[in-house]
Amino acid sequence: MRIELLGARIDALRMSEVEERIADFIRAGSPRQVITLNPEILYRAQQEPALLDLINGAALVTADGVGIVWAARLAGKLLPERVTGIDLMLRLAPRATREGWRIFLLGGAPGVAEEAAVRLKRQHPRLVIAGTHHGYFREDEEAEVVELIRRARPHLLFAGMGAPKQEQFIARNLKKLAVPVAMGVGGSFDVLAGRVKRAPRWLQRLHLEWLGRLFREPRRWRRMLILPRFAWRALWAGIRERGSPQK
Repeated sequence: MRIELLGARIDALRMSEVEERIADFIRAGSPRQVITLNPEILYRAQQEPALLDLINGAALVTADGVGIVWAARLAGKLLPERVTGIDLMLRLAPRATREGWRIFLLGGAPGVAEEAAVRLKRQHPRLVIAGTHHGYFREDEEAEVVELIRRARPHLLFAGMGAPKQEQFIARNLKKLAVPVAMGVGGSFDVLAGRVKRAPRWLQRLHLEWLGRLFREPRRWRRMLILPRFAWRALWAGIRERGSPQK
């Protein structure tokens, strides 16, 4: 089931259901893009039709963050839970180990993806890391990076280059990459590598992880101003939708 929020189609699935959908994609083998959608990117997509089209062209779109879940409720729609990029990646790692799925880590500063891969292997010794590459490559190096990934033949590509750059890279190269599942995971490699601490679990349980990140990175306060604007736009869209005559 999918809902529509501010023009974006989002899959109303729980984490376990997303995992099974991805497993189906891998079994099918055709290249597919998975997007974990946060409020900042959805708000930006209101001003960038091409970005909204990219989101709606993905095979699977999850609610990355409680902001999307809350906004859906304000609009009178239901999303069962948040499915963030980092949580989905950590959920898929043991499944990849059991199933023999090969994974590729693309993104972060030089050395970060490698460190993240080492820590994943420490947690899951039988996990197959097909390759890693940093995300600081030039535009004229993109084709070389794409070919590197294609030759590695991963089942899962995790791209940690920040949104929407990572989503645009995947969409632009999806067929060339020939990876069954490619998804953006933002700054997850920094967390996995131990370079950035994730918010304490009690903040995660209260869905206030964004607040912990703001405390650690106060320079992000301007970006956080998007959240109330996003909530208001979602609420207003829901009011208009409920008030419109039924066809």
